[in-house]
Amino acid sequence: MCNCILNSSTLALARESLRAAMARAGWDFETIADAELALAELVVNAWRHGRTSSPVVLVLILGRTLRVSVSDDSTEFPEQREPCEFAESGRGLRLVQGLTHRWGTEPRKHGKSVWFELDAAA
Repeated sequence: MCNCILNSSTLALARESLRAAMARAGWDFETIADAELALAELVVNAWRHGRTSSPVVLVLILGRTLRVSVSDDSTEFPEQREPCEFAESGRGLRLVQGLTHRWGTEPRKHGKSVWFELDAAA
C-alpha cells in the first residue's frame, strides 16, 4: 500500500497545473474549482485503490472541452458504490459524476486511466 501523505505535494502540483491551464484558457472560477476537486478524487483513488504512488495526470483543453486523465497501475476498473449513510468513504465517483459532464475509464497496457470532461459555458 502506498503512503498518500508522502505524495501530497504531487496532488498540490497537479491541482496547481490544472488551475493555471484553465485560467489561461479563460475558464470561470467555479468550473476550475469543480475540476480541481474531481482531479483530487481521481488522484486519491489512484493512491488508495490503484496502489500507485505516482499516478500520471494528463490535462488537455480541446476547444471548449477540458479532459483530465489519471492513470494508475491497477487493471481493476472503479465502480460506483452505494455507501451506507455513515460510511467514511465510497462517494468519490459520485462526486466526480456530479461535478463533471462525463467520466469513464480506459484500459492501458499497464493499468488503467480514469478520466473526466467538462465543457466550457457558451
